Amino acid sequence: MKHMLRRGALAGLIVLAAGLGMTVSAAESKLPVAANKDVIYKDDAQCTRCHDENEVKPVLSIAKTKHGVASDARTPTCITCHGESKAHGDKPEEVQVRPATDRNFGANSKLTAEQKSKVCFDCHQGGKHMNWNTSLHAARNVACTNCHQVHTGHDKVRDKRAQPDVCYTCHKQQRADANKPSHHPIPEGKMTCSDCHNAHGSPGPKMLVKDTVNDTCYLCHAEKRGPFVHNHQPVTENCGNCHNPHGTTAEAMLKTRMPFLCQQCHGSSAHPGNMAGTRTGMPNAISTNIGPGMGQARACANCHTNIHGSNSPSNQTSSGPARFFR
Repeated sequence: MKHMLRRGALAGLIVLAAGLGMTVSAAESKLPVAANKDVIYKDDAQCTRCHDENEVKPVLSIAKTKHGVASDARTPTCITCHGESKAHGDKPEEVQVRPATDRNFGANSKLTAEQKSKVCFDCHQGGKHMNWNTSLHAARNVACTNCHQVHTGHDKVRDKRAQPDVCYTCHKQQRADANKPSHHPIPEGKMTCSDCHNAHGSPGPKMLVKDTVNDTCYLCHAEKRGPFVHNHQPVTENCGNCHNPHGTTAEAMLKTRMPFLCQQCHGSSAHPGNMAGTRTGMPNAISTNIGPGMGQARACANCHTNIHGSNSPSNQTSSGPARFFR
């Protein structure tokens, strides 16, 4: 009986040893690849030996962006943007804190905004970027890295929903306007700032995507373009004469509700519908300048429905301007 127990124990030890051998072999097969091997870019081993996905700011996440497409000949390397940075990679023994890279883009960078942006514009030239040097952002020392996050797969400024929050970091008045009752659907995520503005600069005012305010608005509001037989002059000059595109408390993003907006140009007297003997020029002139029952608590657009322009014939009985009736 004792011999049988000894044989069983010996067999168990053999099986256990074999199992351990298999475990060791499996572990050896999962050992990391040889040190100092390139991970993404050519000669990036000196960077990736320290920088990996486990960092608080995972630098290696750049592999998930367009800057990490190894098959694209235009893809830059770490050195392209940050320089050789030998002191950073091989920390000298006499130095306690590892030196920064030759070109550092963080908050403690000693580079000017122009120097930071130049690194990007060595590759990103032409197209939407061709007017950068004359843009308001460049003139106010805004660098590309102030808006863009290069080492992340989710660059907020390139996300339609997240982009406004990046712009609102500086443009706080526009944030307040966009949250007013009448606004473009930016908070709803249906529009974003770059639908109207080119942050890299443009020949037009306010860095608009088109050369004029009206041409930019007509990208969506094509029915307001015309041409009309009878044009409303403020409309042909600038949509911003009447509208604040970022948002207002009046309907249709008007700067002031009607009729007060209209009366900034059109006097409160001499309306074609005035009744003889009615008083005009009073603070509540809207109740009298077009006759009792017509103006009280009503707006000009009740009659002038095509306020942006009309092909309808003008009122020949009046020496005043054409009315925009349907």
